Amino acid sequence: MACADFIRRVLVELGFQVELQPVDVGRSNLLALRGAPEVVLSTHMDTVPPFLPVREDSEFIYGRGACDAKGIIASQVVAAERLLAEGVDNFGLLFLVGEEALSDGARVANESPRASKFIINGEPTENKLALGTKGILRVDIRTRGKTAHSAYPQFGESAIEKLLDVLAGVRALPLPSDPVLGPSTVNIGMISGGCAANVIPDKAAAQVLFRTVDGAQELRAQVASLLEGRCEYEFVRATPALRMEKLDGFETDVMAFTTDLSTLTNWGRPFLLGPGSIHVAHTDHESVAKADLVQAVELYCRLVRKLRAESRN
Repeated sequence: MACADFIRRVLVELGFQVELQPVDVGRSNLLALRGAPEVVLSTHMDTVPPFLPVREDSEFIYGRGACDAKGIIASQVVAAERLLAEGVDNFGLLFLVGEEALSDGARVANESPRASKFIINGEPTENKLALGTKGILRVDIRTRGKTAHSAYPQFGESAIEKLLDVLAGVRALPLPSDPVLGPSTVNIGMISGGCAANVIPDKAAAQVLFRTVDGAQELRAQVASLLEGRCEYEFVRATPALRMEKLDGFETDVMAFTTDLSTLTNWGRPFLLGPGSIHVAHTDHESVAKADLVQAVELYCRLVRKLRAESRN
């Protein structure tokens, strides 16, 4: 909330009508409008560890969220200030919570659209306009066993060994590929279980995340077939891959990550662009070049102008 309150004060001073959209206790989205918005600039306020000291030098800003996505917020706010100075109206800013987890902020926002025709999402794309993003299929897995003294394993049942067998099957699944988005991938992101080296573990769990290149219905069915009867499991997130369009005058690329755009379906035609590199996001050396932030301001302004002109032709 401290981040949202700070941004709210800045945007109110610029003349925006600002509202907070409650998501859950202590977390709210922020929506700022100038008239009926034709175009909305958006990104997320939440960040992920690791923690690292905030600092800067002549070229870069370093710190948690520097490029994902606090630097993007700054570029979008400055772009909004510049657009207002040019006399541009009827646009908005939408800053969300929960993107790094389950896109719950985006889901709440999608229930209250404002009839915008275009939404420009900000993520670290190296200031390139994205032609597509991969989707997500996340499954949480739990196995059960029976405790015993490790000297007598015949009297126990290892939940960890069960989990390892299941995960070996997950890793062996054939994954689809796409000529534009590339191959699907899988990551076993978290594993937990057991209480001591000399105790047969009775519980184990894992979080598995697939980066998908389609709607993932077939992959989901394959995963369910593999897991059924062998463990407890729950699909906790399913976000489809997204394909977007080219625009003249903008450099393009394909992104392997997932964004809130797949959830913001009621906010208009989607575009994705932002300063910074995804390769340093979520790392202990996260940074963004100051020159890239400045370039992003120009790109956001140019994109807003272009889309508003298109909507009026």
